[in-house]
Amino acid sequence: MVPSAVPILGGVYLITRILDAGTEVPYYVGRSTNLRQRLYNNHLMGPLSNARLKKYLIDAEVCPNPAEAKSFIQRHCAARWIIIADYRRRKAVESHITAILFPKYGIDKEH
Repeated sequence: MVPSAVPILGGVYLITRILDAGTEVPYYVGRSTNLRQRLYNNHLMGPLSNARLKKYLIDAEVCPNPAEAKSFIQRHCAARWIIIADYRRRKAVESHITAILFPKYGIDKEH
């Protein structure tokens, strides 16, 4: 993922793990006022305090440290998003996608 590929707009995003057979496993659903900031700067490049998916990967012992978690995301994950301007609709869409896909990480605790 390169920063220029991600819009600087509000929306809902889904991060999935790509398996060998080309199937995808939903890993994380989130929302943000700035998708580029959240996906690239926080999830991929940020410290654990801002990169929840990296923290979940370490806590689940999928990866031993932040550097390995970043590498795992780069090699095995994909992100997609929906642009949604209204913050109330973002929350509703995030909840709906989470309820349908039931991602592996990110729904066990409120934050």
